[in-house]
Order: sequence, then C-alpha cells, then structure tokens
Amino acid sequence: MFTSSDALPYAERLIALRQALHREPELGLDLPLTQAKVLAALDGLPLEITRGAGLTSVTAVLRGGRPGPAVLLRGDMDALPVQEESGVGYASEIAGVMHACGHDLHTAGLVGAAHLLASRRDELDGDVVFMFQPGEEGQRGAKIMIEEGVLDAAGSRVVAAYALHVAATALPLGVFATRAGTVLAASDSVTVTVTGKGGHGSSPHLAVDPVPALCEMVTALQTMVTRTADAWDPAVLSVGSIHAGSANNVIPESGTFQATVRTFSAATHTAIRAGFERVVRGVADAHGVQVEIDYEENYPVTVNDATEADFVHRTVRGTFGAQRIFLAPRPLAGSEDFSFVLDEVPGAYLMLGAVPPGTDPASAPMNHAPQAVFDDRAVPEAAVALASLAAARLKQAAGLKQAAGLKQAAAAGPERAAAARQEQAAS
Repeated sequence: MFTSSDALPYAERLIALRQALHREPELGLDLPLTQAKVLAALDGLPLEITRGAGLTSVTAVLRGGRPGPAVLLRGDMDALPVQEESGVGYASEIAGVMHACGHDLHTAGLVGAAHLLASRRDELDGDVVFMFQPGEEGQRGAKIMIEEGVLDAAGSRVVAAYALHVAATALPLGVFATRAGTVLAASDSVTVTVTGKGGHGSSPHLAVDPVPALCEMVTALQTMVTRTADAWDPAVLSVGSIHAGSANNVIPESGTFQATVRTFSAATHTAIRAGFERVVRGVADAHGVQVEIDYEENYPVTVNDATEADFVHRTVRGTFGAQRIFLAPRPLAGSEDFSFVLDEVPGAYLMLGAVPPGTDPASAPMNHAPQAVFDDRAVPEAAVALASLAAARLKQAAGLKQAAGLKQAAAAGPERAAAARQEQAAS
C-alpha cells in the first residue's frame, strides 16, 4: 500500500492538473480538451493506452511485474451545465459550464494513482485498468465504455472495480465513507403527456380538460409511492415540472409533467414503475383523456459487493487510520453510472470529503451547486486511496491463489506439498 507521503512528489502537478481541468470544463461524451490533458499527464508512463470510439474516453492498462488478475479504477471527467459562483481563483472560463460535482478532482486523482502504481510496477501482482470516463452526468458513459471493452482491456475480465467520489458537503476534508449493499439509488426520468380537447374556459362541458387529470395524477402518484414501497426500502418520486395552457380563459388541448423517480432496490424499482403507469393510465381513463408515458430508466441501483466494501474499509483504514473512514448508515438518493460497472463485476464505491477547512460540512454548498467548492488537498489523498486499493487487491488475489495451490498440493501428498512450498518461497 501507499501513504500520504508517497504522493507528495506528485501533489503539485496533480493540483495543477485539477485546476486546469476546472478552468476548461466540458459536457457529456465529447471532452476533447479534457482527454488531451489526461493524455499529457500520463505521458511517459509504461501504459497501454486506447481511446474510445463512441466517446472521448481514455483506457490505460498498467502491466504488473508479477502475473495475476486485473483490477479497475474509475475516474469520471465530465462537468455540469452550471454557471459557476464559487469565487475560486481558477473558476471556469466556459460560460454556463462548471465542475460542480468534483469530477476534475476524480480525474486528477486517477492520474495520480497511475503515477504511484507505475512507480512500483515491479511489485504489482497483476494489472491495473484506469478508466477515464466521459458522460457520467446522464449520458451513460460507463455503459458505453463497457460495450467498448473496458472491463476486458487487460486481456481478461477485471476481478474487482473501485470508484471514488468527492463531497463538497457532509464529510470533513480527508474523511472517507463507504458501506456494503446499496450505496446510491436508481434514477429514472419520466415525461407524461395528457391530451384532451381544447375549448373556452367558460364552457368546460364542451371540452375535455387535461388540467384536472394532470393535477390528480401528480397527487395520486404521491399516495401510490407511500402504499407501494416498503418503509425500510423507500422510493422518492418528485414532479419537477408541470405545464399546460397559455391563457386563463382557454382550456388547453394538452399538458405535460416531468418527474424523477429514485429507488434503492431492484424489487422496489419494478413495483414503483408498474404503479406509476397503473395510476397514470387509470386517472386518464377516469377523465376521458389520452396519455403518453415516456419512462426512461437512467441508472440502476449502485450496489457495493459486501466483501469488496469490507476490503475497502480495511484498506483505507490501514492506509489513513481508523479515524479517517466510517461505514455510512444508509445510502444516498443520488445516482451513479458506476452502477453499470458494479452490475458486471464485484467492487465498491466510496466517498471522500473535500470541504475546505473553516467551512461547516453541514451547511457547505452541495455537489452540483454553483457555489460548490472542493479543496485541492483531496486530490493526492484520492490518488493514494485508489492506488492502495488496486495494489492491495492484487496482493490479496495472489495470496488466495497461493493458498489454493498449497491446499491442492497438500491433497496430492507430502512430497508435492513440500515442493509447492519451495516454489512459492522462491517466487
């Protein structure tokens, strides 16, 4: 594993990279400036680098000095359509675009992990895949990278995957958090369009008014959630937009509302979606209007493998100290497309506090806020955490392989067992 002092020679360069990324944020799947900065920062390292076809991703493979499996480390690179109001000296120079979620820190931290692991390449018991991902903020960039082969980039399927996310609020600077099981919610987006028959506001009996139907759908959906989801496996349904008509005395032809749905298990996700469609169609039938439902499943539930979450907790505790990590008591209602990775391979997702000292974490602006500020000192800490997880996980896999070999040799007899012990001692 690595220590914070191991990152000191890289800290200045990593922070400079983070600030350069922050000044020139980019949206979505096409991040040419960001990709160029990452490639420049990795230049000179013994990496096998490929670029994405359907997005400007970077996949880099570090071959360890000893044979073994591969593990994956993810860093997302895209920004948000937010006008920055942080007041920092390296604020965004792109109008209406900001790294308000801290992905600039993730990218710089992953670059740092690559440098740290490359410096001890000969000691690694396998390979490391570095996944620099665009399009986390709603474009399913992880899913595209999986389809393009990132999980098999080292030549075989990675045995574990880890991702880290900084927090502008809640967690003090340098404090980590993780948990087993559900860590983040599934996220769905829904648009409902109700069509009736327009008319004059003085004669609603001659029209088919979509407005009462819209209103009843919104209120009925809230009741449906409370009667469908288990209190210990909740769901969140929020209607953020509702529109109909343009004048006070005109009954409109149609109206729409848009909602977000958050669930914390696959079973509740299925039940809430079915309930949503049942309620909306039932209300539509009762009002004699037509309805169209565009139900888009964005990200599935992000679920940490229990064994990998325990490994993360032990590794970070061993690297930084017991006071620097805790087990979160409950999941967050945010969502992540690292969920697509964890649907394919075991792994874990952890949070890292990046609240500047002197700021109360309880009241600091949240991720995605125009005023969000992330402390640069979280970058080398992220690098150390990711590098330690990769190195320790490969060592663990090597140890398990050796133990299995000794067990198999013991079953073959004393002479074979002695020979196996000599072989492993020599290696």
